[in-house]
Amino acid sequence: MKDVSFGQFYPVDSFVHRLDPRLKILFLIAYIVAIFLASNFYGLAACAAVLVLIVIFARIPFGKVLRAIRGVTFLVLFTAVLNVLFYSGETVYWEWGIFCISFEGIIFSLFLALRLVLLVVCSSMLTYTTTPVSLTDGVESLLTPLKWIRIPVHEIALIMSIALRFIPILMDETSRIKNAQMARGADFESRGLGKKIKATIPILVPLLLSAFRRADELGDAMDARCYTGGKHRTKYKKLRFTWRDAVAFLLGAALIAGVVVMKIYLPAPY
Repeated sequence: MKDVSFGQFYPVDSFVHRLDPRLKILFLIAYIVAIFLASNFYGLAACAAVLVLIVIFARIPFGKVLRAIRGVTFLVLFTAVLNVLFYSGETVYWEWGIFCISFEGIIFSLFLALRLVLLVVCSSMLTYTTTPVSLTDGVESLLTPLKWIRIPVHEIALIMSIALRFIPILMDETSRIKNAQMARGADFESRGLGKKIKATIPILVPLLLSAFRRADELGDAMDARCYTGGKHRTKYKKLRFTWRDAVAFLLGAALIAGVVVMKIYLPAPY
């Protein structure tokens, strides 16, 4: 659970942390678009270079950033292996029945794995550099036009904020419950799918009870503070665009433009 980086905030004063949360959300969307527009390693290299610059200006240790990949290592490897075995190409190294290992399949699998890694790391950087409150305010501001068709934007943003805050809390709670159950003699190292599923029951039941208890306490706290929501609520911090946001916007636009140019004039590697 410690490998799960989404929802964790890294407190430090940096250029990226001071950016407007709305701009960071839009930049993340543009970055994801650029990743999927990239059709060759040159485009992915440009995306990776921009990501490295973001990490440097965010002043976050590279080890902590790379920790986000550990949580999805199995997914990346599983996807890469499937593509290696089932992608048919011209230069075949080994073939048996429906399985085929080719040069094109290896290149495609490597390309897809790098794309997934960049996608996970850039998504983690959003929560590393943005507090849940700021992220919620940014989402609510971006979804403001939906209020015209009577969609409860404020309530949706509130649910998102509470969910982000509960991620690290539930992670710590899971660790404490697991350690307590191990102290009582619970076996979490058993082999076999059935035994592993059975071993999670002593964790899931207390975790669900704890989550419901925390939700009930949070509801009582909001009622005690006379929380009502609605469009007449004011905010302590107003979101404003600055010159930093303009620099980030130009960087995102240049990235997409560069990826599109490389997609048009440079061939795909597979």
